[in-house]
Amino acid sequence: MKAALLQLGTEEHLVFYCPGCRCDHGVPVRHSNMAWTWNGSLEKPTLSPSILVRYGRDPRPDLPQTCHSFVRDGRIEFLTDCYHELAGQTVELRDYEEANPKETVPLWPKDPPVMP
Repeated sequence: MKAALLQLGTEEHLVFYCPGCRCDHGVPVRHSNMAWTWNGSLEKPTLSPSILVRYGRDPRPDLPQTCHSFVRDGRIEFLTDCYHELAGQTVELRDYEEANPKETVPLWPKDPPVMP
């Protein structure tokens, strides 16, 4: 699976590993008044609208300030306003269950994404 569904309270969130930020990103897809549109696939997810994650309050200088992307057909399309090395590139989603937990920075859901 390239993504996973997590139950957070009454909401269901689709979560995936972001190789640019080296952490998980996720958005509400069910039972939320802010839900993203999702095609229902965990193998080749498509989400709409774009996902904007900002880390401005995080004191760790090694993290990017902004990650802005579209997830379409199992790929992450990083927009050019990303502050990491994958800005402007499109990459396949990593298998979520195989993502190395030692690489993952536990930022989300502390800093949930902002709907543009």
